[in-house]
This record gives sequence, C-alpha cells and structure tokens, in this order.
Amino acid sequence: MKEEFLHYLWKYGLFHKESLTDTEGNPIMVISPGEYNHDSGPDFFNARIRTGDTEWAGNIEIHTKSSDFEAHGHNRDHYYDNIILHVVGDVDKKVRNARGEEILTARIDYDPQLFDNYLELVNNPLIIGCHGEIEKIDRFFIKHWMGALVVERLEDKCGSIRNIFSNTGNDWEETFYRVLSRYFGFRVNTEPFEMLASALPFKTIGKHLDNRFQVEALLFGTSGMLEEGLFRNAIDDDYYKDLIKEYNFLSSKYSLTPVHGWLWKFSKLRPVNFPTIRISQLAAMLTVTGGLFSRVIEVKDLNLLREIFKVTASDYWNDHFVFGKKSRFSVKHFGETAADILLVNVVIPIIFLYGRIHNNNVICERALSFFEEIKPEDNSIISEWKPVPHLTARLSSSSEMNTAKKGNASIAVSGQD
Repeated sequence: MKEEFLHYLWKYGLFHKESLTDTEGNPIMVISPGEYNHDSGPDFFNARIRTGDTEWAGNIEIHTKSSDFEAHGHNRDHYYDNIILHVVGDVDKKVRNARGEEILTARIDYDPQLFDNYLELVNNPLIIGCHGEIEKIDRFFIKHWMGALVVERLEDKCGSIRNIFSNTGNDWEETFYRVLSRYFGFRVNTEPFEMLASALPFKTIGKHLDNRFQVEALLFGTSGMLEEGLFRNAIDDDYYKDLIKEYNFLSSKYSLTPVHGWLWKFSKLRPVNFPTIRISQLAAMLTVTGGLFSRVIEVKDLNLLREIFKVTASDYWNDHFVFGKKSRFSVKHFGETAADILLVNVVIPIIFLYGRIHNNNVICERALSFFEEIKPEDNSIISEWKPVPHLTARLSSSSEMNTAKKGNASIAVSGQD
C-alpha cells in the first residue's frame, strides 16, 4: 500500500469514520481534513479535529505504518511538532515528536473495494486511468454532466472574484485589473503580480491610459524592477533610465511604494514568459481605447474578444528580454493560447459574475457560450480522450478538461457509476 492512497482516502473522507479513535477508544471527529501539501513538510495543513470536548487545529501526517514517523526522521524535526493526528494504515509503534510528546495516532479503515479500484487505476498503462470506464456512461448523462461542470467551474471562480469585488468597494475596473494581473504571473509569478496590483491601484493607472510609456513606468517602477543593481547591464540603457526618471516623478506624485524586485522569478522560464515581457504586455492591454473592462462587457463575439488581448510588448522588447541586454529581434506577441488562458480564468468568469450581480441572464448565457466555444489545448491529456468522441466534443476548454479529469478519477476510485 502506498501513502498516496491513504492521502486520497483522507482528503475525500473515503474511510469508515468510526475507525478513527484516540488511545482510550473515544471517537475522533474530522471537522476539516486540512489543505493537501504537495511539498515538503506535513501532508495536510490547517486541519481541525475533535476528541471528546476538545477541538484541535494543526497539521496531519499520514504513513502506511506508524513507525515510519521515526524512519523518516520526523521525530527529530521540530517542523512536525504541530501534528495533531498521525493517520496510519497500521499502528505498530507509539511515536513522539521532537519535543518528546506522544503523537495521537489512529488507524484508518476503509472498504477493500476502494483499494482494488485504486490498483486498477494506477496499473493502467493509459494516462487517463478510467478511460475505459467513461465509454460505458450514457451520452445523455455525459452531455448534462459536462454542462453542470462548466457552471460549477464558473461559480467556483466567481467566488474568489466576488471577494475581490467586495474588497475594492464594488469597483469593476479595479476588480478586473487585479484579477487580470494575478493571471499574468502564470503560476510562477502569481504572487508578485498580485502584490504589484495591490501597490499600484488602477485609479492611478487610469489617469495615464493615453500614455503607454507612463503606464509602463508605473508598472515597472512599482514592480521593483527599476531597483538599482537588479539589472546591472542596464546602467547605460536609455530606455531604462527614462523609465526611472518618469517613475521617480510619478511615484512622488502618487506616493507609491514599490514591491521588492527580487521577488520576480526568471529562472526556468522561457524568455517570452519573463515578467519583464509580461508587464509590458499588461501595459498594452490596460491602455485599450475605451477602457478594457467596458470593452470586455460589450463584446458579443468570441473572436472579437480574443482580439482585445492580442497585444504586443513595446518596441524596446523587440530585441530585449531583460533590461540592458540585447537579444535576437522578435516581436513579443501575447499568443492565442495565453489569451485563451486569460479568457477562461479571468474574462469569462468576470462576465458571468457581472451578469449574476445585475440579474442579467443574457450576459450569463453569453459567458457560458464563450466558455464552450474555446477549443481544448493540444496536449497529451486531450489526446488520451480523443478515442471518446462524445466526451471530447463537450470538452471545450483546458479548465473544463481538468475538472472532468478529476471528476472521473473520483468516480472510478470511489466505485460509483
């Protein structure tokens, strides 16, 4: 048995709840399983359990047998002192943390059929383990299930956007700007882009939308990329020096405080995805004539919506990827694939939420139709589903595909039809 199987049981609560008991045989109630940790450290963070009249909050560690806690050296690592429950497949030893405190350990019990299903999935040579099972499901069910997944996906994204909308005082322009900026990080630089958007309000940028250079100066300066010493080859770069001069004036005018330039990540990124290029492209989007958010809400055709986001970085970046270092000439277009990522994760959810808040079903339906029109990405996962035409015909976006993939895995492992 592998730990990942026990992780799955714990994460989705697919175990016999009465099997969890403390050392005195009292039941342990799981209030929240916690957040799954894919990196080093405890397996689940911020979990909550109740034993007797006491509620505990902390981390969960999972092993196939309890002695693995010591075998992995966790008993000498203070990072594991906040373990509130040690979930195991077999209790073969009492264990203590680095402070010498005995850790509450409980054996997890489950339906053996789940493990049989798990083995069938992991030993399947196909990338999609339940590939063969999905063909047995009625097409009518698939059609309506996929439609429900689209709405569920949009509702989920709208939840986080609604919080931003509330925090910005119900300002749609500011909300759109913040959500858009976040996804310009494309995972690697998500956090610094969020910090940039918080440090530089859209209302400040909005005063300079007729001057792209000033918008770039505001973005690059507040991002911290104009910090002295960050780009050593840029000391004598005229464009770089002009940005610094412009930003010094604007930051004094608006009392701006830059984020730290060292937060931005360049390592292991393709040069066209460097944050320097993305910031220039973001400036191009923000300076769209008529206002970016207003254009997005008004457009009724997906191709016209795409055109709004097909921008290029400013001319300086045609032969640069970073400040002060020349490169081979290439116009830095914001590609269609990248644009579709923004449409799926930012634009369409905001259109959908705008329709919901204004009780406008026409706008909501438009958002749904946009979502369904976007073609799936051309990757190995999509290729695996191609032999199932009645399913791939409904998988109209990468986000929907990911949701369907996870959903099918859950169905197969839990033994449901």
